Amino acid sequence: MATSVEEIDHGKRGSDRVLLAVVVVLIMVGLMAVYSSIAYFAETKHVSAGHLVFGHLIKLFIAFIILLIFSKIDYHKVMRFSRIALVLSWIFLAALVAFGAEKYGAKRWIDIAGFSFQPSSMAAASLLVYVVALIQQKQEYIKDFSKAFVPIMFWVVTTCALIGIEDFSSAALLMVICLMVMFIGRINVLHLGGLIAIGVLGGFLLISHSHERQQRIKSYVNNIVHVKSDEFALEDGYQTQQAEIAIARGELFGVGPGKSAQRYFLPAPYNDFIFAIISEEYGLIGAAFVLMLYVIILTRGFLYIAKNAIDSAGVLLAIACTLSIVLYAFFNAAVASGLFPVTGLPMPFVSYGGTNLLFSGVLIGILLNVSKHKRAKA
Repeated sequence: MATSVEEIDHGKRGSDRVLLAVVVVLIMVGLMAVYSSIAYFAETKHVSAGHLVFGHLIKLFIAFIILLIFSKIDYHKVMRFSRIALVLSWIFLAALVAFGAEKYGAKRWIDIAGFSFQPSSMAAASLLVYVVALIQQKQEYIKDFSKAFVPIMFWVVTTCALIGIEDFSSAALLMVICLMVMFIGRINVLHLGGLIAIGVLGGFLLISHSHERQQRIKSYVNNIVHVKSDEFALEDGYQTQQAEIAIARGELFGVGPGKSAQRYFLPAPYNDFIFAIISEEYGLIGAAFVLMLYVIILTRGFLYIAKNAIDSAGVLLAIACTLSIVLYAFFNAAVASGLFPVTGLPMPFVSYGGTNLLFSGVLIGILLNVSKHKRAKA
């Protein structure tokens, strides 16, 4: 009788072309949305929208090159250098508190040689890769509290705390992704419960010491109450209300490319509320198309790349990278739709930006490299 066996294909096959094609489509959608939504911002800065879009295009090009580079580097080598990158990101996060540039009430950017850099993006990508490396190293005693859980918890809690000082939403989402990866990596569930308790306590402390965060939550709650009681108070939840107007104006087919009216009222429509502009100009169909692209990334990352990875490190890396890209996108869409309070999380490869684009390219590059090393049935 013929039997089926599995052999390991050492990079002889190419990367996942479906995933790469989806990322390219997202970049094209993002370029059109940014060009439309950034027009009013360009007027206030007395520069042309084309100039800003050209700068964004350069950042996209650099991010795509980084994506291709990391797709060529064996992910095991990336894991070995993740600790150095994470420690370096800690230094940047500490410098951010002292020397960071404050924008929209928070210090999230630090200026280096004339360029704005967001250390939280680097810290998040580095932490995810290093957590996978630690889980891989400690598989023999992964259920042990002192040998496995405490060392991993140290890196997770410290990094999320440093990010959360100025960027609570990114820290909270990063903690959630780390918990998911640790659960799949067989960390003791009771230990994870303790980490969740620490995360909730830390989140409460960070919110209680920030007036702006308290106002965001209050506005979110008030907006829900006003919707239920048919009240509409412009002083509460202004951003959410304007985003909901944009989505409502789009209806099924949208008002047309470049014809958004809410870009003149929405704060940062080219970044935090880019999904609202897409919904307004391209309607429900356009918005659903964008979300479907991220669903494809989710399914390719989970059901194809992670499923066919050659080792547990590849499985966990595929899951971590996929969750990071997809959850950021879904949270951005949920904020624009009024389902979540305003967080400031961008939509990967669609929102205007620099640092987030670069490290989104890193994560997709790692995911593509994992897809190269897959099991093949003979």
